[in-house]
Amino acid sequence: MARPRHPNAHIEAAVRHGETLGWRVALSNGHAWGRLFCPLETRDRCIVLVCSTPRVPENHARQIRRALDSCGHSALGGSKPDKDLLQ
Repeated sequence: MARPRHPNAHIEAAVRHGETLGWRVALSNGHAWGRLFCPLETRDRCIVLVCSTPRVPENHARQIRRALDSCGHSALGGSKPDKDLLQ
């Protein structure tokens, strides 16, 4: 069964972008439309909240894409700087 689409086209495009990177979508009820879980299957995985009705949908979609692209666990090998190396 296919997942339901997000009501906003910009956010739906960002969610689909995450799916192409290997992120998993988990739907929820209430303020959050759902959550995106990165491909890493441990406690250290990244989780991105997808709001159902954000105040500015275009900005929220941009924030989602930024979080997806900055995750170091993505299937395409995104790079996130190591905190120990920055100190």
